[in-house]
Amino acid sequence: MDNKCIKGVYLPEKESVKDIYIEDGLISEIKDSDYESGKIAIPGFIDTHIHGFAGSGAESGKEDEILNMSTELIKYGVTSFFPTLYTDTVENMDKALIAINSAKGKEKGAEIKGIHIEGPFISEKRIGAQNPDGRKDVNIELFNHFLSLAPGLVKAMTTAPELKDSDRLAAEAKKNNVVLLAGHTDATFEETKRGFLSGIRHATHLFNAMKGLHHREPGTVGAILSLDDMTCEIIADGLHVNPEVFKLVVKIKGDDNVVAVTDSLRPTGQKEGPFLANGVPVVLKDGLWVTKGREDLIQGSSLNMHKAFKNLVSWGISLKSAIKLTSTNACRIYSLDCLGEIEVGKKADILILNKNLDILEVYKCGTTI
Repeated sequence: MDNKCIKGVYLPEKESVKDIYIEDGLISEIKDSDYESGKIAIPGFIDTHIHGFAGSGAESGKEDEILNMSTELIKYGVTSFFPTLYTDTVENMDKALIAINSAKGKEKGAEIKGIHIEGPFISEKRIGAQNPDGRKDVNIELFNHFLSLAPGLVKAMTTAPELKDSDRLAAEAKKNNVVLLAGHTDATFEETKRGFLSGIRHATHLFNAMKGLHHREPGTVGAILSLDDMTCEIIADGLHVNPEVFKLVVKIKGDDNVVAVTDSLRPTGQKEGPFLANGVPVVLKDGLWVTKGREDLIQGSSLNMHKAFKNLVSWGISLKSAIKLTSTNACRIYSLDCLGEIEVGKKADILILNKNLDILEVYKCGTTI
């Protein structure tokens, strides 16, 4: 790998202009600069909840579609991602896990740093756009079966804390370094709190597909907001969650405890139809993918992480905090120790932006993509 220097870039984390030195794909030194390029450097985006992109999706069970996601996502500043599985039949989920595991190491763009399994141990009352035929009660044997198909790669699983044996699932997940997220859940405040105490410490797309906040029963949302050490992801499109509510969550939880995600679907960024998400025909309505012929049922977002980042800043969230939400926090939560910050010893996954926050250059391990 070539050694290089990125000169005179403003680092929001350090609130100053620096020169960044790169050796063998890592940041080797950061120095004060005597030159100002007018450009901004931030860590590459990390999307830990994304089903598909540019006409390719994890649900296909095809290695080439996973690799196409990698190639297309890097163009939008995503340097690492978690292909995310829907709740589906075991056969289909198996195919997806095998395909992602096979694709790992062959990426030409964004790197696969984990897999997020959204289910299947979720509430039938909060199934959302998941396949109800795939929903199951907690089954430790099935959990370990999924892990065996992508050894060491499953980093996240969404589950409903109110389900029987959730505590056993949490213990097994901890043994295998899998982060459990509360999501697609009808859990009460107390059930969510019990889940937190057993080890369910993160939450899937806060507010969406979970019991909401009520002044007499705080519900899942109330528990997530009130538990200091519980973190959460939020879809940052301004549609799934109102921007003012998004900012309120950041104010309550702190900018270290919120992760911005896209939850984007297979047709996001796709140029021509037909548009399918998890085998369901969808249409784009007001920025959301909705079921064709039943437009009251939201399937998911059409967001990309670059747009998410720009949204956060436009809503009044500082550049420094926006970096945490789109990169740094996910790395801490999922123990991706070599990523998420422009610091000495970290991988040189760096985006160079202009003052309008448009992407000028993408560095993946110090190499310009």
